[in-house]
Amino acid sequence: MIDRADLLMLGILLLVLGLGAALIIVMALRRRSERAYVGALREREERLKLALWATGEHYWDYDLVADKLHRSQPDETVSADGLPRLPQRVDLAQVIHPDDLPLARERLRKYLEGATPMFRSEHRVLDVHGDWVWIRARGRVVARDADGGVRRVAGTALNITNDRHVERERRIASAVLRHMNEAVTVLDSDFRFVSVNPAFTRMTGYEDEQIAGRGADLLDSPQHDQAFYRHVRDIATRQGRFSGEMWQRRKDGEEFLCAIETSVVQEAEGEPPLYVAVLSDITQQKRTEQELRYLANFDTLTNLPNRTLLSERLSRAIVRARRENNRVAVLFLDLDRFKDINDSLGHAAGDRILRSAAVRLQQTVGQHHTVARLSGDEFTVVLENLDSLADADRTAREIIMAFEAPLIIDERQEISISPSIGISVYPDHGQVPTELLKQADTAMYQAKAAGRRTFIRYDDAMDVSIRQRATTAGALRKVIDRGELHLVYQPRLALATSRITGVEALLRWTSLEHGEIPPSVFIPLAEESGLILEIGEWVLREACLTLQRWRQHGLADLSIAVNMSVLQLLRGNFPDVVRRVLADTGIPPSALELELTESVLMANAVQTANKLQAFREIGVSLAIDDFGTGYSSLAYLKRLPITTIKIDKEFIGDLSRDPDDAAITSTVITMAHSLGLNVVAEGVETEAQFDFLRAKGCDEVQGFWVSAPRDAHECMSFIQHWGRARTVAVGAPP
Repeated sequence: MIDRADLLMLGILLLVLGLGAALIIVMALRRRSERAYVGALREREERLKLALWATGEHYWDYDLVADKLHRSQPDETVSADGLPRLPQRVDLAQVIHPDDLPLARERLRKYLEGATPMFRSEHRVLDVHGDWVWIRARGRVVARDADGGVRRVAGTALNITNDRHVERERRIASAVLRHMNEAVTVLDSDFRFVSVNPAFTRMTGYEDEQIAGRGADLLDSPQHDQAFYRHVRDIATRQGRFSGEMWQRRKDGEEFLCAIETSVVQEAEGEPPLYVAVLSDITQQKRTEQELRYLANFDTLTNLPNRTLLSERLSRAIVRARRENNRVAVLFLDLDRFKDINDSLGHAAGDRILRSAAVRLQQTVGQHHTVARLSGDEFTVVLENLDSLADADRTAREIIMAFEAPLIIDERQEISISPSIGISVYPDHGQVPTELLKQADTAMYQAKAAGRRTFIRYDDAMDVSIRQRATTAGALRKVIDRGELHLVYQPRLALATSRITGVEALLRWTSLEHGEIPPSVFIPLAEESGLILEIGEWVLREACLTLQRWRQHGLADLSIAVNMSVLQLLRGNFPDVVRRVLADTGIPPSALELELTESVLMANAVQTANKLQAFREIGVSLAIDDFGTGYSSLAYLKRLPITTIKIDKEFIGDLSRDPDDAAITSTVITMAHSLGLNVVAEGVETEAQFDFLRAKGCDEVQGFWVSAPRDAHECMSFIQHWGRARTVAVGAPP
């Protein structure tokens, strides 16, 4: 086009140059104007191409009259999103998926009819590889004919295949979250609720709008302290995930056990993370598992482990014992004459007896030992970490003594029942659980054959020993009537004055049929049978009578020590027996000392403390015998009203050879003196032992170096001559 300045210039030229020259100039100006117009169009086209390239969209042009489609792209040689360039106009059916073509035409029709402000369609087209991809096409009318009819529609197309996949996954995930049974919640970086799914609402009672923005501690249960929940959230923060079980609390206050999986979800760069927590209510599952585990491993009547769990625990105990080189004992118990009681009282009463017996048995051996019920009235105890076989015997003896008291099966009825016990020991008697159980069972039947209410340890020559034991037990019942028991006395030397200040009365049995029977054999039998009560009273009276005779012969300052059985302590009224014997014999209480072994005292420390106090009120002295073998508690030593500690001869025997025994002996002496106790060393046999004890401040010694045990007449003579010829007596052969 020619502007006013050009016209003015043209006029001037016409006047100056004439018409011909002016026409030439006009044509030049027109060509310059057309070039400028074309350049502007090309610049706008390039800008459009750049805009389309930046958005990833393609330009398309559809000729409605010819029903042909043309599509272009910014770069005519490269298709970044897989859509091919269509340099020539093609039919719609050549590029649009057959299933989508009718829908695309329908949407175009609605647009042309004015039903929609723009043509918009999502459909599949072929890409450069011949695969179907999804596009979003949008366009408007760009050309009409003279009558106003639409001739061309143009617009853009964008490959949305990936977006549709993402949207599809999102819809699936959303549907899964809505319908899954597990509760799911999204938490922000401060562990505040962002959103929850319907299962979370069903599980906790909190709606989405009620909980949004509130802290996760809203669900914390009092069953864990706050430090626990802080630790859990700290793990999730540091490690990006947490997996575990914890108690949570619903909106109504009910608590439930929850399995929780927490994972971090990183937002856009620089944004704080989110946490997705998946919660499962496992309360009922855990209860069911516990019930099934209980039924599989425990006896429902007594709540004790059954044979299955016993075998498992015994196997583990054997493995530990093999690794630590110690022993495991199996005690097989059977209640004597239970069948008769069960038949006479009925099975309901029998079940109550079994429950009561189970409680008594567990209380006796302690919770740290396994007690199991195998079947009927058969029970098993597993003892670990035994130092010696005597430990198993002691436990068996304690069990028998525990059943001396009647079982209370209801508020009005008491039943007396006793156990027979067989003992087997790993590794002495077997290497596997079945073998140990079988041998303990065999020993238990031998115990029943020996008279019941006793225990027997298995050995290879069991038949012979059982017969001998039964014979000895039978003969023991007649010892007092037959006069087969007698006492011997071993002097005790006071180191400070070098005087004999006391003796210990020791029981001996010389059977007319079997000869000399060691106390280690017949004393346990007497305790198991209960004869120790009668025998013990005889020993006490005989010892006091002997001391009274000695006092009449000038030994007025002498004291006498008598061993006391735990049955005498715990059964009957032995303090009354002591009072009566002292009154009958005329012996002052201060001249009598009662000895109890350390193992007995410590096994019943709480119960014996009050019992022993009754003897101190009488005025008699109390001693712990065999000290050092029973692992005394210093707290109980202070509580027990004892006056004397007798160091076990096992420590004295190795004083000159074992530095540990020397150190233990020195420590015991110092400790006892700090508690105000008198110390007696047993088993002194050499001058070196004597010199060591004297140097360490031991109060008294007793043993073969002073004198062997002697009968009453010899012992009195020995004591009487001690003061006049002690240099000959001390160290002389017994």
